[in-house]
Amino acid sequence: MLYFSKLRIISISLICLFFIFIASNNLLDPDNRFIDKKINLGLDLQGGSYLLLEIDNTPVIEQKLQNTSSIIKTYFKEKGIRIGNISLINDKIEFSVEKKFRQNVIDEFQDENSEINPYYPRFKSHQFDIIDNENVLELTFSKQGLIELKTSSQDQALEIVRRRIDEIGTNEPNILKRGNDRVLVELPGLDDPKRIKSLLGKTANLTFRFVSNDNKDSFGVEKLQYEDGINDEFVSKRIILSGDNLLDAQPRMNNQSNETVVSFTLDRVGAKRFGKATSSNIGRQLAIVLDGKIVSAPVIRDTISSGNGQISGGFTFQSATDLALLLRSGALPAPLNIIEERTVGPDLGQDSINAGIIALAIGFILVILYIFFKYKTFGFITNFTLIINLIILLGILTLFEATLTLPGIAGIILTVGMAVDANVLIFERIKEELRNEKNNIIAFDSGYTKSKTAILDANVTTLLAAIILFFMGSGPIKGFSITLGVGIITTLFSVYFIARLFTAIYVSKNKDKEALI
Repeated sequence: MLYFSKLRIISISLICLFFIFIASNNLLDPDNRFIDKKINLGLDLQGGSYLLLEIDNTPVIEQKLQNTSSIIKTYFKEKGIRIGNISLINDKIEFSVEKKFRQNVIDEFQDENSEINPYYPRFKSHQFDIIDNENVLELTFSKQGLIELKTSSQDQALEIVRRRIDEIGTNEPNILKRGNDRVLVELPGLDDPKRIKSLLGKTANLTFRFVSNDNKDSFGVEKLQYEDGINDEFVSKRIILSGDNLLDAQPRMNNQSNETVVSFTLDRVGAKRFGKATSSNIGRQLAIVLDGKIVSAPVIRDTISSGNGQISGGFTFQSATDLALLLRSGALPAPLNIIEERTVGPDLGQDSINAGIIALAIGFILVILYIFFKYKTFGFITNFTLIINLIILLGILTLFEATLTLPGIAGIILTVGMAVDANVLIFERIKEELRNEKNNIIAFDSGYTKSKTAILDANVTTLLAAIILFFMGSGPIKGFSITLGVGIITTLFSVYFIARLFTAIYVSKNKDKEALI
C-alpha cells in the first residue's frame, strides 16, 4: 500500500539525514570535520606513483635448499646412514647413499610422519619430490612446495614493504598482492618516487662479520667491496650477528667525530653474542655488511656488552635516516625488482577529476530535464530523490573511507541511469494501471507492486556482476564495482522508500484528480 506509518517516515528521514551529515564531511576542513572519515581519491584522480614489484625467489629457494641439505645430513647421521657427495646443483639437492639404505631414505621423505631433525619442525614430504637417479638421489621442490615457498615469501615482502612505506609517512598507500610473486604499490600524492624506489630496492640484509685475510679460516672467506665501489676486504663467511637481532635503529649525530651515524640497539640474545665476540677479538676489524657490501669496518677497541652500537660510513642525515628505517623494518626475504612504473602528475589527476565531474553533471542535467518534461510533478519527485540517492551513496563511501577512482565515477554515472530506469518502469506501469483502474491510490500502489519483480531482477543481476568484478578484478575495476554495487543498493532504497513516500503524499492529497501522470 502507499500508506506510510509515522515510524517508517521518521526512520526514512533519519537515514537520509544521517548520510547527508556523513557526506558533508568531505566538504569540511580536517579540523572542522564531525568524524575523521572522508572519501579518498585514487591514484588517477589525486596523482601519484604506481609501482609493480616482482619478488626474485631464486635466493630464497637456494637458501632453503642449503638449510635442508644440512638438516638431511644431520638427521641421517644420527640414524647411522652416511650421506655422501651432497651438493646443490640447478635448484636441486644431489647426494649419494649406500644401496642397502637407499629405499629407507626414500621412504623417510615420502612418510608424512617423518621428522628429519628433532631440532626442526616436522619435515613436510609434500614440499619435496625425491627421484632415484641411478646412484644419486635428487631432491627438488614439488609444485606445491614452490607455491608455499613463494606465498610465504610474498607475505613477508608485503609486510616489510608496508612497514617501510608507513615509516616514511606516505599518505594513504595502497599495497596489494598480485599473483604469488608480485606486490603492487600505489602512492597517491607522491610524484617523485626516487626515495621510495631506493628503499624498496634494498633487501636490507645486515650482517656483522670479521675482516679476515687468513685463507685457512674454517668458515671460509670472501672478497667484498665497500659501498664506494673502490676499496675491498676479505671477510669471513661466519656471521657474528644479523639484522634479526636488532630492536631499534635511529640516526644520530656523533658529537666526538661530528658525523652522522646510525645508532642501534640489540635484543638480549644479540647483546650477549656481540659482547662475547668483541671481548675475544679486540684489535680486529668488524665488517658491517649490508646487502653484500661493506658499510664500514671499524676496529674493536673494547668489549661492547651493553647491546648498543653505532654504524658509521660517511652518511648524510638523509642516508642515515633511510638506513635506520631499513634496519627497523627488517630485511626482505628476497630482492624486489621494479617491473612496471607509472607516475601520474597532480595536474593530470585534477584534469581527470574535472572531466569526471563534467561528465557526471552533463549526464545528470540531461536526465533531470528529460524526466521533468516527461512526468512533470513525478519527474520533480524523481529528480529530488536522485539527488538524495547520490548523497546517500557518497555518505556510504565516506563511512567506509572508500577510494574513489575515475572508473568509480563511471560507476556513479551508471547508478544515476539505473535509478532513473527504475522510476521510468514504475511510472509506465502506473499508466497501464490507470487505464483499467479509476482509483488513483490503487493504481499507483499496483504500479509499484507489479513493477517490483522486473526492477529487482535487473538490479540484482547487476549487483551480482559487480560482486564478481570486485572479487575477480583489480585496481580500477574494483573501484568501478564498489560504486556500482553500493549505487544499486541506494537506488533500490531511494526508489521504494524515498520516492514512494513523496509519491504517496502527493497522490493522497490529489486522489480525486484526473490524469495525475
